Amino acid sequence: MDQYKKEFIEFMVDSEVLTFGDFTTKSGRKTPFFINAGNYKSGRQLSLLGDYYAKAIKENFGTDFQILFGPAYKGIPLSVTTSVSLSKSYGADIAYCSNRKEQKDHGDVGGFLGAKLQDGDKIIIIEDVTTAGTSIYETMPLLKSAANVNVLGLIISVDRMEKGRGEQSALKELADAFNIETCAIVTMEEVVGYLHNRAIDGRVYIDDEIKSSIDAYYEIYGAKE
Repeated sequence: MDQYKKEFIEFMVDSEVLTFGDFTTKSGRKTPFFINAGNYKSGRQLSLLGDYYAKAIKENFGTDFQILFGPAYKGIPLSVTTSVSLSKSYGADIAYCSNRKEQKDHGDVGGFLGAKLQDGDKIIIIEDVTTAGTSIYETMPLLKSAANVNVLGLIISVDRMEKGRGEQSALKELADAFNIETCAIVTMEEVVGYLHNRAIDGRVYIDDEIKSSIDAYYEIYGAKE
């Protein structure tokens, strides 16, 4: 595993973004682990987060695109901090854009923040995590209704590697449904492999008991590629 992936996993647990216990996902699944990008709060955390996303984008997509689109609400800070990191680290002047949950009827009117979408724009969508892909199924029609844009791909922080709407993973379903590339900074397989019985600052986040719970979860929800 690349060093930056190991650092990112430790960064997530240190930021209390990746936690273990009993949770319910947006799709209603009971899960022994949870990823909540809303817990990135400080300027330092957001700056580092943008750097990790920017590195993964550079490796998987390059920088030949115009807009980084972050679906509201969590995608807004993700798109902003990552566009800053792409400029700082790779000299790529990528604009950010996000949708509004409510249409604005005064001042800067319309349904989007940031860059104005134009025909031919190449776009990468940035999200924190996707379980069933619901937000992307909602986002794609919004983008296509705004302009004849070219959505190249989707990047998320962690690939949960579980079933989407069918038997395949949500990322694979989205790739097939919209003919886009999908990737993650790390996969849950990488997370579990790295953290199992490994102490981070004196604490083991995935012991044998939690590992068994995760294995049992994937027996039910694990994607079949």
